[in-house]
Amino acid sequence: MELEPEHILVVDDDQRLRDLLGKYLTDNGYWVSTAADADEARRRLRGVNFDLMILDRMMPGEDGLSFIRDLRRENNTPILMLTAMVDVEERIAGLEGGADDYLSKPFEPRELLLRIGAILRRKEMVDDDKLAAPNVVHFGAFSFDCRRRFLSRGEAAVRLTEAEAGLLAVLAASAGAALSRESLAARDGQGGNARSVDVQITRLRRKIEQDPKFPRYLQTVRGMGYVLCVDHVELGA
Repeated sequence: MELEPEHILVVDDDQRLRDLLGKYLTDNGYWVSTAADADEARRRLRGVNFDLMILDRMMPGEDGLSFIRDLRRENNTPILMLTAMVDVEERIAGLEGGADDYLSKPFEPRELLLRIGAILRRKEMVDDDKLAAPNVVHFGAFSFDCRRRFLSRGEAAVRLTEAEAGLLAVLAASAGAALSRESLAARDGQGGNARSVDVQITRLRRKIEQDPKFPRYLQTVRGMGYVLCVDHVELGA
């Protein structure tokens, strides 16, 4: 049976760029919808579960960074943010706000496809590894279901972005073992972007550590990378 193509939402106030991206992505096998601003994007998100969103950083009215921060309260759609800004701190702000990756304008269309492919492979890579990974890992008051990529604290769900969940799944699969930043980036589909791993680690620590500056569970291994220290592991069937 033929699989349906991944559905991408392009959000940009530049109609010419929306049209170009729509045609280019459609020609490369994706199903594309577009929105001119944050309000229109919200309306489209109410009725459709998109596989990925391409979001412009600078838009009139509500900008992309404000939109993504609000969106992350209830939606985990992977987001590739586009920006004409070249400042490193601006990129970091976008990743901390909830973006899964960043691409600077102008960009090569082929690089856009590679970034999209890397993001979309993240869930597939985790699913492929789930038989070798623990089913559930427990650390402190937290439990992480590796197959569902679902984090909970007691009975309460802890919301994760797609990038955070993917990274935590890779760490949980090798719980107790140190993994290099480069290895984490490659296995989590981040295209070898070790800096992005650092940003995602910082965000995860804010959600699971009592004191993120002195982590108990998500620890740094000097000269190596990171390790997830767990109390108990439930193996899958």
